[in-house]
Amino acid sequence: MNGQELVSSSPRHPRTPSDTNHFVLTFENNRFASELFGQFDQNLKLLEQRLNIDARARGNSVVITGDVVTTNQARRTLDYLYEKLQKGGSVERSDVEGAIRMAVAADDQLSLPTMERKAKLTMAQVSTRKKTIIARTPTQDAYIRALERAELVFGVGPAGTGKTYLAVAHAAQLLERGAVEKIILSRPAVEAGERLGFLPGDMKEKVDPYLRPLYDALYDMIPADKVDRAIAAGVIEIAPLAFMRGRTLANAAIILDEAQNTTTMQMKMFLTRLGENARMIVTGDPSQIDLPRGVKSGLVEALQLLNGVEGISIVRFKDTDVVRHPLVGRIVRAYDSTYAVETEDVSRQD
Repeated sequence: MNGQELVSSSPRHPRTPSDTNHFVLTFENNRFASELFGQFDQNLKLLEQRLNIDARARGNSVVITGDVVTTNQARRTLDYLYEKLQKGGSVERSDVEGAIRMAVAADDQLSLPTMERKAKLTMAQVSTRKKTIIARTPTQDAYIRALERAELVFGVGPAGTGKTYLAVAHAAQLLERGAVEKIILSRPAVEAGERLGFLPGDMKEKVDPYLRPLYDALYDMIPADKVDRAIAAGVIEIAPLAFMRGRTLANAAIILDEAQNTTTMQMKMFLTRLGENARMIVTGDPSQIDLPRGVKSGLVEALQLLNGVEGISIVRFKDTDVVRHPLVGRIVRAYDSTYAVETEDVSRQD
């Protein structure tokens, strides 16, 4: 264990003997301990808020008081983050939030293969030469592991959960490893009805606004000059979904983003492009369909038809997996609960 644990008998706030756990974690490196606790101990305060414990810094030690379960979750969280600092990483608020989620999941989801109960906290990760992305929620962890083992992965759920970002990161990792020869990124340009001719500029200028999130993720994982050279050489291809028709996509990592805006035929067309030594990732949010009323989403149908098919993995994100900003998760929950009530009312009228 990174932190040396010293048991104390004088808790900060008295609790009943049956539920009290009280100990001191001491970290050898003073600089790392300071970074771990955060400026003005903000990371410890976050631990207190999320886990309902007391965490008080004393030099390079922290006194933790609370019930047995939550104090052990705090210990696993701090040990993991301290080890991250030892390996040259940094600890931001989002890292603390993610580590807390995973520590809680160690107790709530004992079947999760990435957790070792009463041991160190481990998280799946995606690495390129430029950046390493570590899972911040149990679902992200499951998603990364699914990307490693399955030939076709569906990542579905609300905005801000990292579906597209992790998919692009995995594709970049495969390209760097030499596991694939190219990356193909696609989106249905439904906002323009896939009728792009009326827009000004050449084809690249026409479709770039719809594909910007994919570019942003690429530039995060691969140096900008290498991305530009790879696009010019055709090693990285970014194109609207309509451009996939009639092709066989082999030796490639292929991502279809915003797949909820595909029709049934578009989705079938895309999925049947899968060629030899290819990996395919489909991401989307079934709650944000922009198709005309009465047109069925190809993503929704595919999730129904392909559930349980060998070689296909479906990972479903929830509002609790939102990592963009805590407020985004609350916004998603508010919308979902409102539309759930409206849908129920309509069904009753029918």
